[in-house]
Amino acid sequence: MTDRSRTSTTPAPRHPLDASGSVELAVLERSGLDESRHLGAGVVVDPDGRVLRTLGDATASIYPRSCLKPLQALAVLRQGVRLDGPEAVLATASHSGTDAHQRVVTAVLERSGHVEDDLLCPPDRPSDRESARTADAPRRLAMNCSGKHAAFLLASEHAGWDPMTYTALDHPLQHAVRETVADLTGELVDHAGVDGCGAPVFATTLVGLARGISRVTGAVDRGDDEHAAHLVRAVLADAWALDGPGRANTVTIDELGVLAKLGAEGVMVMGTTAGTAVAVKVLDGNLRAATLVALQLLADEGVVDARAVARVQERTTERVLGGGVPVGRLRLGAGLAAA
Repeated sequence: MTDRSRTSTTPAPRHPLDASGSVELAVLERSGLDESRHLGAGVVVDPDGRVLRTLGDATASIYPRSCLKPLQALAVLRQGVRLDGPEAVLATASHSGTDAHQRVVTAVLERSGHVEDDLLCPPDRPSDRESARTADAPRRLAMNCSGKHAAFLLASEHAGWDPMTYTALDHPLQHAVRETVADLTGELVDHAGVDGCGAPVFATTLVGLARGISRVTGAVDRGDDEHAAHLVRAVLADAWALDGPGRANTVTIDELGVLAKLGAEGVMVMGTTAGTAVAVKVLDGNLRAATLVALQLLADEGVVDARAVARVQERTTERVLGGGVPVGRLRLGAGLAAA
C-alpha cells in the first residue's frame, strides 16, 4: 500500500474547468424533449489516492466551496479543540438553519465565550422552509456556514489567536487550514478566493479534492488519523446536523453510510469509510445533477450497493413537474452512460 502520509505538494500549471474539459453529466427531459444539459467533470480515487475513473478534465482547478468544510473542520480539530457529536458535524455543515441547528451553534459559541454577533458570516434566513416562515429576520446563526464560523472562533480562542479577524487570509487559523488542505490534497495551495460566507476558500483540482476527502473518510478504516475518523463518525451518527432532515446529503449519509457534502456552484464530494472518494463539479453551477452523478460514480465502482443507490437517487433527484404531476425526468448524461 502506498504511504500517503508522505505525500508532497507538487506545483502544476493552474487552469480552470471550462466547456472543453467537460462532458455531459446529466440531461433534464420534459414531455419527451431534452430541455437542459449539465456539463462538468468528475473523478473517483481509491483508498490510496489512485485515480480509478475520470469524467472530463479532473486536473482542472475549481473552488471546492463548502466541499472544503471537512478539511476546514479537520484543521480546527488539529488545534486541540474538542468537538463531539452534532458540534463536530456543524463544524463541517451547510445546515438548513432549523432551531436544532441554531441551538448547537449557540452551544459552541458559549464554549468560546462569544455571542452571535461575533460570527463573521453574514445574516441569512434558514433554507429550511418551515424555519424560514417563522423567522423574524435574517440571523447569523441561521446562515448555513454558522457552525464552521463558530468552530473557527473556538479554535482561535483555544490557540490564543485574535478571534475577531479569523477570516483574514493571513490569520494563523487560515494558515492552518491552508496547510491542512495542502497535506490532504497533496497539492500546492497557490490561489485563494473569498467564499460566500466570507471565509477564504482555497482552489484545488478535482483530483486533489477527491484525494483530500479520501484521506478524511478513509481514516475510519485505516485508523491513521484520529481527528479525521472522529469527524466522520460524528457525521455518520448525526447526519441531520450536516444538512437537514429529508435533504440530499442527510438522506445519502443515513441510507448509504458514506459522507456526502455539497458545495455551492455545483460541487459535490462523497467518500466511503474505506477511502474510495468522488469529486464532481457541474460547470453551470447547478446542484441538481451533483448528487445523482456522484452516487452513480460510487455505484459503478461497486463500493456501495447499486440497489440502495437507486433508492437514494429516487428520493434525492429533482422531480420534473408540469401542473403538479411528473412530466419528465433528470437522467444521467452521455459522459457517464458511455462507461
